[in-house]
Amino acid sequence: MQPKKFSPIMMLAGEASGDLYGGHLVKALKTLNPDLQFFGMGGPRMKEAGVDIHVQAKEVAVVGALEVLTHFFRILRAARHLKKLIKEKKPCLLILIDFPDFNFHIAKFAKKLKIKIFYYISPQVWAWRKGRVKTIKKLVDLMMVILPFEVDFYKKENFSVCFEGHPLIDIVKPDLQPLLKKTYPTIGLLPGSRDEEIKQLLPVLIETALMLKKDYPNAHFILPLASTLSKEMMLPYLEKNNLPLDIISNQTYAALASCDVIITASGTITLEAALLQTPMVIIYKLKTLSYLLGRLLVKVPHIGLCNLIANERIVPELLQNEVTPERISIEVKKILNDTSVIKTKLLKIRNLLGEKDVNQRIAITVSKLISK
Repeated sequence: MQPKKFSPIMMLAGEASGDLYGGHLVKALKTLNPDLQFFGMGGPRMKEAGVDIHVQAKEVAVVGALEVLTHFFRILRAARHLKKLIKEKKPCLLILIDFPDFNFHIAKFAKKLKIKIFYYISPQVWAWRKGRVKTIKKLVDLMMVILPFEVDFYKKENFSVCFEGHPLIDIVKPDLQPLLKKTYPTIGLLPGSRDEEIKQLLPVLIETALMLKKDYPNAHFILPLASTLSKEMMLPYLEKNNLPLDIISNQTYAALASCDVIITASGTITLEAALLQTPMVIIYKLKTLSYLLGRLLVKVPHIGLCNLIANERIVPELLQNEVTPERISIEVKKILNDTSVIKTKLLKIRNLLGEKDVNQRIAITVSKLISK
């Protein structure tokens, strides 16, 4: 029996993590129906999976209220182009992957055209701007959450959601072989996946590395690139120092597995590192006004996903004015003195995220939604 023919599916991802999840979901959906066609906004992972990318995720990937304003017209152009595509292609389903403010805007337009909407990976409404739940209820036909505590959150808000586990369970393999020959210590520098994060964090990470090199003369550093970044973007920050550093593309997990510790921007990468039992120091820094606005709105005890899921401070977090070479170096040294405690605690994260074959179960759920 031939799979039923459908109009194309539109998928919108605005960040490197969304691009990763979107790419894997497309592959899983195509195992169920190879004839499915996809288009939308994303990055290299989604393109490699077969999505026709009309808007690059990196064009709209900004964080912080002020940063959004400075890129307003570029974001507006992207939104207009995507709305035009919706009218032209009439997708059978719109799949939104996190990235809420932009995606809500497109979803409102699609809803008026009676297009089904599947929200894959909930916005962090449990952390800030809880009122957005009302918007989700109005717009979304089905919400798929990937963090276990989100089910109870939405239940309290009288909104039924699906949880099939976290897709990283299938993506991040715990027995992955390290990328590099071991030198001690090997330290990973991960400044984030957005241009603004690179500007804010990479200079601090380089200063930290130079400081750590004095205490650990044999230290080697690696910089795994997010899929939204290029090596050329990093070079201006690196060319003025003599740091022993390798820039790694397309092998993030193997690079993480090579590290004794990483210094990383907050985000999905903290959970990926946790699943590989790689100890880390999490850092978070915005422009001052954006940070102050965020402090007024965000109501969570931790910023790192691994700490949030474990409901305890497994790895250190440094915010805003704490993000200095001196303070980061202190935390890195503490970890290098004894990594065993953190590694043991990180081991339990995997057990909290559900059973394997997550993407396949999500794909089945999406297929049922399309067929309704």
